[in-house]
Amino acid sequence: MRIPGCRWALYVLLILVLVPDLPTCASSPEVEPQGFTSNADEAHSFTPGPHDGHGNKSSHGKRKLFPVLGMDYSYIREPFEIALWILLACLMKLGFHVIPTLSSVVPESCLLIVVGLLVGGLMKAVGETPPVLKSSVFFLYLLPPIILDAGYFLPLRPFSENLGTILMFAVLGTLWNAFFIGSLLYGVCQISGAKLLDVGILDNLLFGSIISAVDPVAVLAVFEEIHINELLHILVFGESLLNDAVTVVLYHLFEEFSTLDKVTFRDISLGFLSFFIVSLGGVFVGLVYGIIAAFTSRFTSHIRVIEPLFVFLYSYMAYMSAELFHLSGIMALIASGVVMRPYVEANISHKSHTTIKYFLKMWSSVSETLIFIFLGVSTVAGPHSWNWTYVISTLIFCLIARVLGVMSLTWFINKFRIVKLTTKDQFIIAYGGLRGAIAFSLGYLLHSPNRDMFLTAIITVIFFTVFVQGMTIRPLVELLAVKKKQETKRSINEEIHTQFLDHLLTGIEDICGHYGHHHWKDKLNRFNKTYVKKCLIAGERSTEPQLIAFYHKMEMKQAIELVESGGIGKIPSAVSTVSMQNIQPKPKPSARVIPTLSKVKEEEIRKILRNNLQKTRQRLRSYNRHTLVADPYEEAWNQMLLRRQKMHQIEQRAANYLTVPAHKLDSPTLSRARVGSDPITYEPKSDSENLPVITIDPASPESVDLIDETQEEEEDEGGITMVAREPPSPGADDVFDPSESPNTQRLQRCLSDPGPQPEENQPFLPKEE
Repeated sequence: MRIPGCRWALYVLLILVLVPDLPTCASSPEVEPQGFTSNADEAHSFTPGPHDGHGNKSSHGKRKLFPVLGMDYSYIREPFEIALWILLACLMKLGFHVIPTLSSVVPESCLLIVVGLLVGGLMKAVGETPPVLKSSVFFLYLLPPIILDAGYFLPLRPFSENLGTILMFAVLGTLWNAFFIGSLLYGVCQISGAKLLDVGILDNLLFGSIISAVDPVAVLAVFEEIHINELLHILVFGESLLNDAVTVVLYHLFEEFSTLDKVTFRDISLGFLSFFIVSLGGVFVGLVYGIIAAFTSRFTSHIRVIEPLFVFLYSYMAYMSAELFHLSGIMALIASGVVMRPYVEANISHKSHTTIKYFLKMWSSVSETLIFIFLGVSTVAGPHSWNWTYVISTLIFCLIARVLGVMSLTWFINKFRIVKLTTKDQFIIAYGGLRGAIAFSLGYLLHSPNRDMFLTAIITVIFFTVFVQGMTIRPLVELLAVKKKQETKRSINEEIHTQFLDHLLTGIEDICGHYGHHHWKDKLNRFNKTYVKKCLIAGERSTEPQLIAFYHKMEMKQAIELVESGGIGKIPSAVSTVSMQNIQPKPKPSARVIPTLSKVKEEEIRKILRNNLQKTRQRLRSYNRHTLVADPYEEAWNQMLLRRQKMHQIEQRAANYLTVPAHKLDSPTLSRARVGSDPITYEPKSDSENLPVITIDPASPESVDLIDETQEEEEDEGGITMVAREPPSPGADDVFDPSESPNTQRLQRCLSDPGPQPEENQPFLPKEE
């Protein structure tokens, strides 16, 4: 079969071979494009001539030598320089930790920035242009590993328990900082002079939105070195993660407003609505990709090698998809990491879990090191416009806004928190508001004529927060005796008690009819156990209780530590029966026989339960201490309670006294008269053998102690007469007077009874007849 056009193809091949020999074609670049000309030269250099088949002679009569060694730096320049920067970052990180005295005094981020300044200065000294940290490189390649590592290994329990406080600091705190700094800087621009008059209110608010956000990279770098307690760490780090949505919205909002001639109320309303779209949209994107990643890991039991790759790819796709629609990529990464982790770890092997853990730690550490080094290099390379008034005002306003925002928000938050934030905690939160590379990269994206001045102010604030605050926060934590993080391993006992308290608090909320935090957490756990785990987890792990899963995980860690420590020979004697069941193949569990009930019996049981069980939700309403209705009888009952308590105290006090209290001593004459009138009464009893007996002779006055007879005698001839009150009428009010009760009358009679008294209208001494 003849191929059409083959003759023309042969003609073109001959022209390509002969064109370089023609001087007219070589000297006229207009005839053919440059790329095509270079291809012709390449074809000529490698196309064999009529006598080159065996290497005898070339078309020029000269033989070209074989290139033994060649160099083409332009071909490998970009990946080679990237590898060199990464190698420099790793060597610097290694060197800082080799010198323990240096790393204990100066934070690692400060040292890396100094290294970047030195490298940038050397490159500028030799005539090279230092590279600048581009915003696209930072946001697309360096930031995602750090956020993914933080989101995937996020401590979910303290984060969810303090979510309200974190949102208050992240949303309201960032808004307060942005508007406070922007408005005050606008006032400074209007007062300072002609140099800053062209900086309008929107430019200052745009700059305030950039500089107000706390940077997660800087917070991680500093707080992980000082080992602050878990509460403060999650509050500051959670704020730095969640304020990304506010920063993105404010940045795009003020950037869009700066291009408009007039800002209307509709524009402001749409900007307010965009905050919810950006934040919730990022969470939704991360949620979708996290569920897809968990579902994909369900089918990787036969291909364990690619399991870690799915985690990285789905997380990065969530970040890129969020950035595609100008949503919060940080929120998407956090949501995807939090959602996929429990299901992915249940499906993948332990080796894959170890790979994910160490690769994320390595990747995020390298990215963090490169970010701080390039901050120093970009400071040397970037254009600057120094304005003392604007830069110093920015630094002062940032510190004031941070302190005022934390104090005011904490005062409001403490009204609703059980564990209050102390003054020391507030100081650490305010002092830990570090700025970093996110503000620096957003500054490079500005299209304002004052961009160089903004960048200079941003770099100044970053260096002050990282160097001054980052270097002094460790000694301040030691000075204030702030509680540090305690590195303790979770035990099975702690897990049991934690779940017990969760169930207990959920039951208390259910009895009270209060829909609280533990109630919704229990609902979510039940939904997850009933539906989600069955779809996203393969095999028997989907129905495994949480306590058993935690025990298996802890047992695996102990086995690995035992192997690494060289105690593998002790496994048969040290391992438990349950551990041996994990090592040996498990027998297939027999199906549990469930007794069947008839329809009539089942309906009868349901009727009994329906009639006898308490219907808490229908019978009780939710209440709190602020909405309780006052009881009209509460005050009367309180009075009754107080009076009964008083009566009980009086009865207890009376038990300490004698039934007949001692009387005032009489004069000797009156005592002799009393004994002589009734000697039987004062005669000692025969049955009191153990009591001392005192014999008194009425005739002898010496047998009685003499007392001053001049003592005033105020004895009434008739003695003491007692008149009993009438008992209260029945049917009286329950609120009674204790002095009117029969018990009180008997008690008063007991306390006031002086002993045997003569009858009424009779003399004390009988007359002798």
